[in-house]
Amino acid sequence: MTVSTEARPDAPGPAAPAAPSLSTTPGLRRRMACWLYEGMLLFAVVFVAGWLFSTLGQMRNAMDDRRHLLQAFLFVVFGIYFSWFWARGQTLAMKTWNIRVVDVMGRPLTQLRALGRYVLSWLWFLPPLAAIAPFRLSGGESAVLVLGWVVVWALLIRVHPQRQFWHDALAGTRLITSAPLSR
Repeated sequence: MTVSTEARPDAPGPAAPAAPSLSTTPGLRRRMACWLYEGMLLFAVVFVAGWLFSTLGQMRNAMDDRRHLLQAFLFVVFGIYFSWFWARGQTLAMKTWNIRVVDVMGRPLTQLRALGRYVLSWLWFLPPLAAIAPFRLSGGESAVLVLGWVVVWALLIRVHPQRQFWHDALAGTRLITSAPLSR
């Protein structure tokens, strides 16, 4: 019996990444803990970006007429933050919780796909924010509406075949369990 040393044409080469399996999808609790930790880390990003904008724009208070411009600036800053980190695989919170974002084939995200994921991730907040605006809800009512929507959106992974969030499915991305890419 002889053993052939030639590569089989139907066998994947070492450079072809395997698509992540269902078993590598992190659980909902871990993803939501990472999401909460990411929110805490974003306080620093908001603080620095808001301070920079307010100082350079000489804003005197939070009710300045330019507050909508500040919100747009923060939207762009968040987009840069998330797109840059996701294109490299992980944010700091994702490294802490051993979660990585990849495309559906298991490859790292391109900058454009990461930006698309960022825009689609606003599905976590835009529907309740759109409902709050015309009804002039109080702070408590707004919090209940936003948190209720977040819970519903998170639980919708149960109807996704691979237990991914729907903004990931729409963006062509997925979250997988992974050790930090760098320390």
